[in-house]
Amino acid sequence: MAPKSKDASTEERIKEAARTVFTQKGYSATRTRDIAEEAGINLALLNYYFRSKEKLFELVMAEKIRELFGVITPIINDSKTSLEEKVALIVEAYITMLSQNPGLPLFVLSEIRNNPEHFANNLQVGKLLTESYFVKQLLEKRPDVFPLHYIVNILSMSIFPFIVKPVLESTGVINAKQLNAFTEERKTLIVKWFKAMIDS
Repeated sequence: MAPKSKDASTEERIKEAARTVFTQKGYSATRTRDIAEEAGINLALLNYYFRSKEKLFELVMAEKIRELFGVITPIINDSKTSLEEKVALIVEAYITMLSQNPGLPLFVLSEIRNNPEHFANNLQVGKLLTESYFVKQLLEKRPDVFPLHYIVNILSMSIFPFIVKPVLESTGVINAKQLNAFTEERKTLIVKWFKAMIDS
């Protein structure tokens, strides 16, 4: 008897469940049984599609890393846009994407801490941070400042509000509606702050 072929919709359902559970619990606290329950299938079926939690996590993690960091690759390598235009595009892309995926930064950053080499190799971070057109423009504008300072500032100013979102909401400092307005306002402010930094 020929083996049963794998069903793409079931496979995608398992991956979607894994994305949800891994994002909520992290790798260590997640059991394959949790993913099977989230997907509405039995454990044997999950094991048929994905042999181990590790394989499934690697798949999900690669997607999440590309989602969080891959968004800036085409922007920073564009030779036709100015420094200020690049910053505006990076901030717009990040804040929009994170507004749609608010749990993403904490998940990715905690897992990067546990496996930095995998992250670096996956995205070729060294090249992004040293050979991009954006870095070349930063060096031309401010040869006296290590470009990584500007890159870290832009990313942290864009991402950090989403990392502290649970604290801000639980303490009553800001509600969900106000947070949306707050992050939207940062799209303009971060560009102004970058201009002040680069021109100082």
